[in-house]
Amino acid sequence: MYESSKINAKSTWEEMTPGGTIYDAGNSVDFKTGDWRSKKPVFDREKCKQCLLCVPCCPDSAIPVNENGEREDFNYDYCKGCGVCAKACPFHAIEME
Repeated sequence: MYESSKINAKSTWEEMTPGGTIYDAGNSVDFKTGDWRSKKPVFDREKCKQCLLCVPCCPDSAIPVNENGEREDFNYDYCKGCGVCAKACPFHAIEME
């Protein structure tokens, strides 16, 4: 089995894994996917009731929660702008632009 951690900027095409083959588990925490974003969620702290319904539905773990258990503004390095959080928010504290 090929170790994907050996692939780097100097790897030749012979060393690359075949397309579509996934050898290791991965998630957006490992990759800054924010550059893919076409829409941007904007957090309105005044409307937010800290229900945290948006946090578990974010597929990119881009909504941080602080040590007091309150959500913070988005981590745009990882947010792809899917808008799931805006749909989950019952208080309309997240708007997509």
